[in-house]
Amino acid sequence: MTRSPGHPPGHSPGPASSSSPASGGGLRRSLGVGDAVVIGLGSMVGAGIFAALGPAARAVGSGLLVGLAVAAVVAYCNADSSARLAARYPASGGTYVYGRERLGAFWGYLAGWAFVVGKTASCAAMALTVGAYVWPGQAHAVAVAAVVALTAVNYGGVQKSAWLTRAIVAVVLAVLAAVAVVCLGSGAADTGRLAIGDSRGAGGVLQAAGLLFFAFAGYARIATLGEEVRDPARTIPRAIPLALGIALAVYVAVAVAVLAVLGPDGLARAGAPLADAVRAAGVPGLVPVVRVAAAVAALGSLLALILGVSRTTLAMARDRHLPGALAAVHPRFHVPHRAELAVGAVVAVLAATVDVRGAIGFSSFGVLAYYAVANASAWTLGSAPVRRAVPAVGLIGCAALACALPWLSVAVGAGVLAVGAAAYGVRRARRPS
Repeated sequence: MTRSPGHPPGHSPGPASSSSPASGGGLRRSLGVGDAVVIGLGSMVGAGIFAALGPAARAVGSGLLVGLAVAAVVAYCNADSSARLAARYPASGGTYVYGRERLGAFWGYLAGWAFVVGKTASCAAMALTVGAYVWPGQAHAVAVAAVVALTAVNYGGVQKSAWLTRAIVAVVLAVLAAVAVVCLGSGAADTGRLAIGDSRGAGGVLQAAGLLFFAFAGYARIATLGEEVRDPARTIPRAIPLALGIALAVYVAVAVAVLAVLGPDGLARAGAPLADAVRAAGVPGLVPVVRVAAAVAALGSLLALILGVSRTTLAMARDRHLPGALAAVHPRFHVPHRAELAVGAVVAVLAATVDVRGAIGFSSFGVLAYYAVANASAWTLGSAPVRRAVPAVGLIGCAALACALPWLSVAVGAGVLAVGAAAYGVRRARRPS
């Protein structure tokens, strides 16, 4: 990997950088630490915790908590690398910008490609999750309506998105706390079910960690909003680990509670793990509340996903890796309105025509590739062995979890990355020298 000519180590992009806002057309810095933490939590504490525990339990058996711990370690390394890079390069685009500045244009492009493609599929999956919980018989229609509504919210400005996300996070956290309290306080809870027995070995643990990583991947949304955060050098390094720490505490509490009631085998068979757990705990009246919370959580994830994908699209359009028209910033609302409309339109079409709820593995592969570039970029920030240890562990962890995912997810994800790399090569070959 080589760095881009003209961008030596330690270089911080100035006003001339393509990722900097155009004069008079920049994004507004309106988000503080609290807003940034809430947006990160809205991305993480979403439908993943309602859906990912079952597939992870099927992959690892009684080693679910070990898989969760592995996913948390990799997520922490990625978060630390992202925070350091975001403080250095406070522009929209996240790892697309970091990879370009630290490693070279190709690696930045590949990170942006992996993020946009993988997270667009995640957007459609979240929209369909909303439809499945709200009106199962008309899931596609509800999904499209959700995409249109949340695209409109994002179009009105990032502060509106932050306020709506704050309300969603409050509701979801309250319901998750109720689930944990009800399950752990019931007579059905048995701490013996938390013991690690036949955990399917290291391969099962890594596959479970890769699937559970899907539920941690929202903290990057804070970094992709770097151009809209006040005092980013101070705000982002605080907000990312804080959001990750809160999410991890919630996940551990919920996973322990559900395991204690259902056990690893019951959790592996559960179609709606949290709803099944409160029913088994003897509180069936809470089941409808859990279903509503799952739909609200999916809405929160979808809102933050559209927000993050549109900002990376903006950054790539500024560098002409995507159509330049998508780089426009609305003069009144100070949002990348064309990028948001384009992302919303693509997601709406997918949600109307394709069932992508099985895309967790594909999305995880794309996001792990994205963070691999982030860790490699953070490696170049300093020469001290201690400072390089975290991105090194993160890079190795991302590669291990990506390769341990179900083979179809790996094959499709690698194929999509190859298509993106080929498109980049063709574009470079056609560019006048």
